[in-house]
Amino acid sequence: MQANGSIFIADNDVKTRDLVSAFLTYQGHSIVCPEQETPFFDTVKKYNIDLVIADIAHLQTIAPDFLEQSASINPLLVLIAYGSTSREDLIMTSSENVFTLSKPLNLDELESLVMRAREYQTMRLLDTSAAADDQHQALSLTMVGKSAPMRDLFDLITKVAASNATVLIQGESGTGKELAARAIHQLSSRNGKNFIPVNCAAIPDDLLESELFGHVKGSFTGAYANRAGRFEMADKGTLFLDEIGDMKANLQVKLLRVLQNREFEPVGASKSQKVDVRIVAATNKNLEELVAKRDFREDLYYRLSVIPITIPPLRERQEDIPLLIHAFLARFNSDKRNALKGFSREAMELLCSYEWPGNVRELENLVERLVILKGSGFITPEDLPEKYLSGRAPARNTADELQAGMPLPEGGICINSAVDEFENRLIMQALNRTGGNKKEAALLLNLKRTTLIEKLKKKNLAFGEE
Repeated sequence: MQANGSIFIADNDVKTRDLVSAFLTYQGHSIVCPEQETPFFDTVKKYNIDLVIADIAHLQTIAPDFLEQSASINPLLVLIAYGSTSREDLIMTSSENVFTLSKPLNLDELESLVMRAREYQTMRLLDTSAAADDQHQALSLTMVGKSAPMRDLFDLITKVAASNATVLIQGESGTGKELAARAIHQLSSRNGKNFIPVNCAAIPDDLLESELFGHVKGSFTGAYANRAGRFEMADKGTLFLDEIGDMKANLQVKLLRVLQNREFEPVGASKSQKVDVRIVAATNKNLEELVAKRDFREDLYYRLSVIPITIPPLRERQEDIPLLIHAFLARFNSDKRNALKGFSREAMELLCSYEWPGNVRELENLVERLVILKGSGFITPEDLPEKYLSGRAPARNTADELQAGMPLPEGGICINSAVDEFENRLIMQALNRTGGNKKEAALLLNLKRTTLIEKLKKKNLAFGEE
């Protein structure tokens, strides 16, 4: 996820500051490292800073009241702090908008923390907008999303919930149709009564009628007692009929009668029973096509689709993917008692570019699998199943990258400094790609390991442990 504002790097160690600045600039972030002695919060305001990466000791010198002042200046301001871990430092880093890492800096971990900081800010934005509207707040507890399609969906659900009209929810498998139905129920005046879900495709045809309408004792073999059906259980509440497109013709007729007269007959009963139920139906099939083929009753279709709602597929709201991953990661870490920290930038970009034919359900299953198998640390592309790697960018040509990324300025350039800077970037890139493994990084750079270590010492480039 790209930053919305700029990143302020605060460190009186010039080499560390320049190392972090070069790395994050290379990753596409907007970096601010003012040379002049500008007051800290003046810089934050002037450059639209929403993320500070700082040595804790230095930050306490230039902004000792950071936690007290930052919220009033920018509620989304996040700090990534590194350095010593004195008692005072630990107090500073106990806030939820502060992330920490140790020195020497691991650039792969720093990149993941930047991503987590952006996810935190996005969640705060979503929470802020939801808090302004109680109904949207209730929705945010049920469904996750901040994209334009999801905001439109939230607005529609909010309006629909206030009525008693029958709703038809359409969408691909795994998009969250039942979540939308539950949100409608929770926001309605019926929220104190039952929400009863029925999967019409999961119950055998010869049992579905009894399941919906109930039966009386002796109405068929095995009916040893009267039994209430789902309609009776949902009285004064909401009945959710999932996969309504799979309902057989004889039951479609009986469902139509309930919608028309608000009454039904239990199997084997001699009289009708009144019911006050709101119907919310859902399907991943095109009911209009089924009507044209005479596989679904046209009159029932129009009764069900008084208010149609379409859930967008995940590929049409890709900006919600980091939000969903964050939510699933928090839940499964808690459930499995694991400590998976997050996803690397490249892994997140791969998941955001994937088509997700299984939609949110597929994403949820993937995150659960990764939490179980990985357990801790950060997810990298190497941890993802092969099918999610199709969008991985091919290796770039170093010469082309140099030509495109370092144009000759009009006033000329110091070639020694430029070559040294480019060499630093290549070394950082190799170490980042190998997670700090100097032997593997040296192989990528066609160097001996001892040569690489000497370069790191000479350039004072600290990265991970020896």
